[in-house]
Amino acid sequence: MRKTHHTALVVVPPRRIWPPIQALRERYDRQVRRWMPHINVLYPFVAPEDFPRAMPLIRGVTAAFPPFRLQLARFAWFRHSPGHYTLWLAPEPDAPLRALHRALVQVFPQCDDLDRFPQGYTPHLSVGQFRGDPNALQRFVNRLQRRWQPLRFEVDSLALIRRGDPPRDVFREVCRFSLGRTVAP
Repeated sequence: MRKTHHTALVVVPPRRIWPPIQALRERYDRQVRRWMPHINVLYPFVAPEDFPRAMPLIRGVTAAFPPFRLQLARFAWFRHSPGHYTLWLAPEPDAPLRALHRALVQVFPQCDDLDRFPQGYTPHLSVGQFRGDPNALQRFVNRLQRRWQPLRFEVDSLALIRRGDPPRDVFREVCRFSLGRTVAP
């Protein structure tokens, strides 16, 4: 199955907790228009023409994982180059996301891109980009952290999302795969 940056398997938090996340993203995230709040599990993922073959495989994996709870309470960052960072909320605990990711990579080994970073797969929910020196970044994160109220939610499904080429390049949900269920959604 061919992979593409036009699709992904993600955890999408429930809409009821989007407002504070989106408030940050609208201010700091240049990708706010393209992506909904999400935690990548596999990205890039398989091309849309392979969805009929991929969906039963995804269901087989998600059926083996019970729903789990996450908290978004702590900010962190990735350094891309000197002075360039991505800010994100750390989903905690991250062990269920890591286990789900590992199980899906076993089924879709060509979609292991998120494992190739120096730190390996790091579950995260991006909220923005930052340019500046590390001291300014730390002060900025400290300010965000002081005002942030932790968000808690249950992860009971995984979403398959896709986008088109510009101008139709906003990710949309194709379908959801319930965790812990063998019946198709």
